Amino acid sequence: MLTLVWRYAVASLLASLTLGVPLVGAQEKYPSRPINFIVPWGAGGGADQTARAAAQQLEPILGVSLPVVNVPGGTGQSGMAKFLASPADGYTIQIMTGETVALLATRQPKFKFDDLIPLAVMIKTPSGFYVKNDSPWKTWQDVEKAAKERTLKVAITGFGSPDDLIINFFKHRGLKLQAVPYKPSERYTAVIAGHTDLLYEQPGDVKSFLANNQIRPVIFFYDKKFAPFPNTPVSGELGLDVTLPQVRIFVAKKGTDPKRVKVLENAITKVGTSEKWQEFLKTQFGDPASYMPGDQAFKFLDGWLKDARQIMKLTGMKQEK
Repeated sequence: MLTLVWRYAVASLLASLTLGVPLVGAQEKYPSRPINFIVPWGAGGGADQTARAAAQQLEPILGVSLPVVNVPGGTGQSGMAKFLASPADGYTIQIMTGETVALLATRQPKFKFDDLIPLAVMIKTPSGFYVKNDSPWKTWQDVEKAAKERTLKVAITGFGSPDDLIINFFKHRGLKLQAVPYKPSERYTAVIAGHTDLLYEQPGDVKSFLANNQIRPVIFFYDKKFAPFPNTPVSGELGLDVTLPQVRIFVAKKGTDPKRVKVLENAITKVGTSEKWQEFLKTQFGDPASYMPGDQAFKFLDGWLKDARQIMKLTGMKQEK
């Protein structure tokens, strides 16, 4: 009886191999279907442009489409919730920005750094303070002097953001700055209309306003001279220990098969090191040395968070719930 059962099992196995029926545990080709690319910000912004530019280059490399899914809200937390609710199968990736990373230091979000696998840093660029083009303040020293005499309003993305951290850094140094949160489009025009005195932003997101001579930078928060704006001082050369550059990072979900993570990393490396990506970086005022592969991206983010927490400790900021 056992012999007959064994013969039947062997015959079934041979039949399945002959007919091409997949065996349990067989590895499917990856990727074999579209990979959703979550952008936790609205269409048209810097994060959205970055994701779409990368997806366009990644599609022929991976052989599948990468539809961009915009899920704005909660400083990136709405998109993060959708991302973390997806299976850890490599068919959903996400772009994170500095605003969302900052939540890990300034608030208690419903996600942790350990929930993510950094695939690459794709853009690194300094943020800065901008004034209306016809402002009487010509230099950063002019702004400092004014902020010691009266309160200056600064248009920012929201409380707990890198914007907020930078403002608290200068308040700790005796400057009278008041953070005023705005939606992106309203934030950009607030300083032009005179509703605020300063704007905190990265240059790529306000390039049209810069090109039209509506605003101009007075300082960038960076550790080295920023080539596109050689006449604008950076915090590093002024002896100010504060940078928190804007970053846009591609991430996968923790638990994704390492082999699939490697496929994604290899494809993203081809994009991040391409001449076409360098051309894109120029349009966004990104640092030419922006791209960092997964392991370097992890170290960079870890250091970024340590700097943010150091500013909080220095200024007495407490983590919000």
